[in-house]
Amino acid sequence: MQEELFTSGRNIPHIDPSLQIWHWPISTYLFLGGLAAGILFFAALFYVLGKEKQYPTAVKLATVISPIALSLGLIALLYDLTHKFYAWQLYTTFRIESPMSWGAWVLLIVTPLSFLWVFSYYSEIFPKWENKLQLLTKFKFLKTFELFLIKNRKYMAYALIPLTLVLGVYTGILLSAFNARPLWNNAILGPLFLVSGLSTGAAAIILLSKTTAEKHMFGKIDLVLIIVELALIVHMLMGMYAGSQVQLEAMQLLVNGEFTLMFFGFVVILGLIVPAILELIELIGYKVPVIVPALLVLLGGLIFRFVMVEAGQLTRFLY
Repeated sequence: MQEELFTSGRNIPHIDPSLQIWHWPISTYLFLGGLAAGILFFAALFYVLGKEKQYPTAVKLATVISPIALSLGLIALLYDLTHKFYAWQLYTTFRIESPMSWGAWVLLIVTPLSFLWVFSYYSEIFPKWENKLQLLTKFKFLKTFELFLIKNRKYMAYALIPLTLVLGVYTGILLSAFNARPLWNNAILGPLFLVSGLSTGAAAIILLSKTTAEKHMFGKIDLVLIIVELALIVHMLMGMYAGSQVQLEAMQLLVNGEFTLMFFGFVVILGLIVPAILELIELIGYKVPVIVPALLVLLGGLIFRFVMVEAGQLTRFLY
């Protein structure tokens, strides 16, 4: 074990003047968690509304992404942990004031539910696999289990709606709980990350959808979410403009610093404004390849998390 002696509260390696503890796995995890939350939220919502047949991609097909995204996100999170073999201790208690505790428990519930939701549609999503492998025929208990899940799908949907909202908000609150980092220390990050996750979920559904009606519906939803996301970003920047000197200096990283091009160029313009314009043009009636705005929204959502995680770690309180 390496021992270090600190004689001052300043210039502590990896902590002051800037954090050096969260890298690409955390940004990737936040993106994948928000994406999965967005997809599962729409799947559960439209199922409860009785729109399963009208929007099959949202309710069935796109949900295949969710367990994969959550699994990869958890692998990235585990990879980033220093003491990997102690991660299980998060589940020995629940602390209501801890965002990490909330996130750990919500992920513990949502991840298996995402697998169960997909398996409840196994016969419909993977008919070719079933015809070839005959899993449900060979293993009767799997067929019984699928029927049980189909019968209780509505209960899963009612559980997923609030749980996915908590998961989406948590990805932002996880950062805003760090009071010592001015860029993160604002109440907008929770709603902002939630709306961004819902937007990337809608974009993924648009990419996979095969019907014009479904593409139009989620194009409208995504357009509204993009407008809300832009409003939240403006509100966040205005709030920091009206804040203390450290918040003004932290904001300079985004508006007049090393992250300005990434934030305004790739997130705000390419990731939000351009997709919104393209989706609006497509909704008016002009032909626009839906893959373009959908991919831009996904790319913008990913870069947004990288920017916020990296820039936030460079900010600190000095006054």
